[in-house]
Amino acid sequence: MQPFYLSGIIFFALFSISGFSQQTPSDGPYHVLKTAKVGGEGGFDYVYADSVGRRLYVARTGPTKRISVFDLDSLQSVGEMPDISAHGAAVDAKSHHGFATSKPVTMFDSKTLKIIKPIEVQGNPDGMLYDPFNRRIYILSHAAPNATVIDAKTGSVLGTIDLGGAPEQAATDGKGHIYVDIEDKDNIAVVDAKEMKVTAHYDLGGSKTPAGLAFDAKSHVLFIECRNPAVSVVMNATDGKIITTLPIGTGVDGAGFMPSTKEAFSSQGDGTLTVIKESSPTEFAVEQTVKTMVSAKTMTIDSKTGHILLIAAEFGPTPEALPGQQRPRRGPLVPGSFTILEVGK
Repeated sequence: MQPFYLSGIIFFALFSISGFSQQTPSDGPYHVLKTAKVGGEGGFDYVYADSVGRRLYVARTGPTKRISVFDLDSLQSVGEMPDISAHGAAVDAKSHHGFATSKPVTMFDSKTLKIIKPIEVQGNPDGMLYDPFNRRIYILSHAAPNATVIDAKTGSVLGTIDLGGAPEQAATDGKGHIYVDIEDKDNIAVVDAKEMKVTAHYDLGGSKTPAGLAFDAKSHVLFIECRNPAVSVVMNATDGKIITTLPIGTGVDGAGFMPSTKEAFSSQGDGTLTVIKESSPTEFAVEQTVKTMVSAKTMTIDSKTGHILLIAAEFGPTPEALPGQQRPRRGPLVPGSFTILEVGK
């Protein structure tokens, strides 16, 4: 996943249909409970909720690179870790060790926000996953090696994994199995967490460009959120068989599952949050499409409150390129517009 940008064409398309895709927002139990316009310059990618430590981590890139940290209940700032250019962060609640996907990877104390040490890795750190099964951090990279495995207790690099392509998002069953959507190969890599090796690839049935992954570990159901076309592929995690395919918004880049409600969520850059209800391990339907904010393409779930947190910003018009230059990837971020959104019932 790359930090947020909009090409001129996409930018125009998103804003030309009242800021939303052709998926019409529907009535339902979920709505935006709170918006916190926290401002600040810099690009953004992942957002991470530490439900135990009650903190929200947002990585910002650019000249003012840093990890911004907020109180998960009030969304007020509790501090920053400056001079870190990362895509995201994750925390091991037991050791209070946090890790940011910078290069080198930054290991920090989640209580004090003090840097513990840098961890040298290969590839280009992007996405990440904390797996409570054996308390390991998986650093995902589009470039080889696709995954670097780090001991969350010590910060030691345990090895690397060839996933067979560019990973976007990963999920764990907490019992030794990890699932990773492979964006450029349109499949799901199944990883043995003990052996640190791929045991299978589940094909998505054609070009899909998977960019988000939610997982019902109890029912062994994967929700693979795709960009091309904009669909959620619901799959049996045991054998890779596709159960059904449902529509979602455009520009998906994040997903999650709420075990308590049996709902999967996917966040889209078109300003929508799709909610899929699991009635049984074989019955699924789009329950609601929540209006959020254009560019709110990544999300995280606070497991304590059952709320979904998203990040977004407003962008100005895409400027014309000078002769001989390529067209800019997006317009400038509107000063002070960076926003945290909290969605719930």
